[in-house]
Amino acid sequence: MRTLADVVAVIEELYPPEAAQSWDQVGLVTGDPAQQVQRLHLALDPTLAVIEEARALGADLLFTHHPLLMRGVHSVATTTAKGASITNLVVGDIALYVAHTNADVASRGVAEALAAACGLDVIEPLVIEEGRPMGRVGELPERISLREFASRVSAALPPAPVGLRVAGDPEAQVCRVAVSGGAGDGFFGAARAVRADVYVTADLRHHPALEAREEGRGGPPFLIDAGHWASEACWLTWAADDLRERLGEDVEITVSELCTDPWTFTVVATQGAGPGR
Repeated sequence: MRTLADVVAVIEELYPPEAAQSWDQVGLVTGDPAQQVQRLHLALDPTLAVIEEARALGADLLFTHHPLLMRGVHSVATTTAKGASITNLVVGDIALYVAHTNADVASRGVAEALAAACGLDVIEPLVIEEGRPMGRVGELPERISLREFASRVSAALPPAPVGLRVAGDPEAQVCRVAVSGGAGDGFFGAARAVRADVYVTADLRHHPALEAREEGRGGPPFLIDAGHWASEACWLTWAADDLRERLGEDVEITVSELCTDPWTFTVVATQGAGPGR
């Protein structure tokens, strides 16, 4: 029987806490290191629905990518979502462990999982921040149109309601691809510096994305916003496989089937509609 301390030690071999960015909050959030762990549940976000899913599965440990307590909290009353989450974890006797930016940069971490989903070979770090390789850049086996590449990425990532947003000429040929899971509009300069034809990331805001396209004068790097959840959730199966390899049959490992993308549907713009109409 594995204790929580045993399982945490294995997790931290894969995703060392010291590899996290200085602003990040990773590690054990709830739980007693001496408690036993028979079932581990993996998810991207520790939402109320995910916690309920973990309780229904009889999980002893919920392992998520995104932190529950990123900033200061002054109350854990159930009148707030975070308070209700903490209460549900404690009442359900579920430990919560978080690996965030340390999982982004790890070997077989979030960035490499996204690069693999995009079909890249010869993967290298996109940029170094605080001494850590952030994002990845690599090559496709052959040059293909931006439209075809976006279709392949869409098919490879977990399905999310919003899908992909693409900026660029659909028929432009692309081969060199930069990726960064989650919010990545801080790496536009890095994508240009490595001469990427297209940059795959998420959470692209209007002004930074517009300025990036202006800098490219309409050419590369083209942009694909794959959505925060989808661009990172592709890592969960890798994490599950790596944990199973190390924990063996001692711990049952499950992966959440819930899509925690906050958006639920899109409305296609009416053709011809525009400002003033």
